[in-house]
Amino acid sequence: MSFYGRKTVLRQLTEHLDGIRRNGQGRMLAVRGRRQVGKSRLFTRFVEESGLPYLYFTAVKNADPATQLQVLTADLETSRTRLPNAEALFATPPSSWSDALGRIGLAAADQPVIVVLDEFPWAAATDPTLEGTLQNAWDRRLERTPVMLVLIGSDVTMMERLTEHDRPLFGRARDLVIKPFDPAECAEAMGAGHGPTEAFDAHLVTGGYPRLLLECARAGGAGEFVRQELRDENSSLVITGQRTLDAEFPEGPQARRVLSAMGGHEVGVAAFSQIVGRLPESAGTAAQTATTRALTQLIDQKGVVVADTPVGAPPKGRLKRYRIDDPYLRFWFRFVEQQVAQITRGRADIAIGAFERDWATWRGKAIEPLVHEAVRRLAPELPGFDGSEEIGSWWTRDNVHEYDLAARSPSTGLVTAVGSVKWRERKRVSAAELGQLATARTVVPGADGARLVTVCPAGLHSGVRPDLHLGAAELLAAWQA
Repeated sequence: MSFYGRKTVLRQLTEHLDGIRRNGQGRMLAVRGRRQVGKSRLFTRFVEESGLPYLYFTAVKNADPATQLQVLTADLETSRTRLPNAEALFATPPSSWSDALGRIGLAAADQPVIVVLDEFPWAAATDPTLEGTLQNAWDRRLERTPVMLVLIGSDVTMMERLTEHDRPLFGRARDLVIKPFDPAECAEAMGAGHGPTEAFDAHLVTGGYPRLLLECARAGGAGEFVRQELRDENSSLVITGQRTLDAEFPEGPQARRVLSAMGGHEVGVAAFSQIVGRLPESAGTAAQTATTRALTQLIDQKGVVVADTPVGAPPKGRLKRYRIDDPYLRFWFRFVEQQVAQITRGRADIAIGAFERDWATWRGKAIEPLVHEAVRRLAPELPGFDGSEEIGSWWTRDNVHEYDLAARSPSTGLVTAVGSVKWRERKRVSAAELGQLATARTVVPGADGARLVTVCPAGLHSGVRPDLHLGAAELLAAWQA
């Protein structure tokens, strides 16, 4: 499989290695990222191209410590460049994690090495003393040896807590988050034959997950990829979402039901009342209480859901809209979950028909968070956006007035720009649409002098002149070095 993207992360890892080489001191990294994001593939490539001796150990789920240590010994044999004196040091499996870490310290005594403990939460789950043991080994020896110790985990919550102040590794491990491919990396993977709009479409469908993205590229684009995948109940597009949810939400069904109610909404963005109304048990305060608890878990603990508020509104105000943050899961709940039964009984045509009917509407709303992020990145270079740190959407309680893009300066309290996102490839922005956008200056508080911004891949009709227009290529440049 070809290797794309990750230039920034690889540069950071190289800088860590350079620091180890310079001062001979160890560094510990706590690496987290959702499943399927490509953590293992990234670090496999990194250790193999580093030219250094390394150990890449992958823990086994539910295995006892003795079995884990036997696997660690076996994994030594798979290294292209083994740890120094590995044959002698690991002639027999270590008797404990303390023993294993001591042997690693001896192997790293005279030259830099890399040690990767992949799926670290699985090893820690069957040995509650592992974190403390690692702390002792680090403090007593490993920190003073030229070792890069990498702890990788897909349990994002556990890995975030790993370095908190009340845990043994606090102040020792440096956090590193591996995210899905950004739109520019999606463009790289899709290839030169695909334009910026197709890169954004691929991101909306695959979420930037490498394996899905490369299959999308092979299919020739997002639309054809979805049609192919919906014909097979065991395709990657169909089963990856199910497996992700099974792994991350084993404790109960309520959070999953709330995600389904949210993601199944027509445009994938829902108010609290709309979420409750889509649940089977929607009547009564019990449903509202259960939904509130589930949203707290999804937002604060799992980081799967985002609660948006209008630009300028209090973050804890009542004008919240909820969306699934992961683009792939957002797409999956909208176009896959509801159609699994049809696909399974051989009626993929129904699933494909629903996708073709609703894709344009859903896509037009789903692209907005990416537009906001792109403008946030580009703001220092965009005329009139300097100091506009708050960027998002704006709407009223009754939804009579809604604007896809708004930028506000916290220091002045003024809205510096309002915008309209028309994610279309053929129909250009019209004078009437620009006129409708101009009404925001009289509706949005503090927007009297706001610049008018249009966002549309198709461009502008002749004579339509907003203060700023952004196409797909301009947005994509926000992620390009």
